[in-house]
Amino acid sequence: MVEQTRAIALDVRDEERRRILNRLRRLEGQIRGLQSMISSDKDCEAILTQIMAAKSALNQVGLHIIAHSMKTCLVDDAEKTREELIDEALGVFLKYSSCLK
Repeated sequence: MVEQTRAIALDVRDEERRRILNRLRRLEGQIRGLQSMISSDKDCEAILTQIMAAKSALNQVGLHIIAHSMKTCLVDDAEKTREELIDEALGVFLKYSSCLK
């Protein structure tokens, strides 16, 4: 039963890794599109709109990783108390959210 639980946990992690990588590949395409827009001398407003979209997409990837970490990685750490895990999770979230401005 423990092996089955571990297998399910690994499947979830593999699926989550696939989702994150897909998001990053889409973001990579957006960045290539931005390079093309600049090379083609597109207007500034269109370029800035795409920059904002790419920035938002990258922020979403970060938040997605934090959420996944809180659901799985921190919960799996049996060496820390519940309070330590919560403090660690909040620390990571606050550190990341401070750069979102």
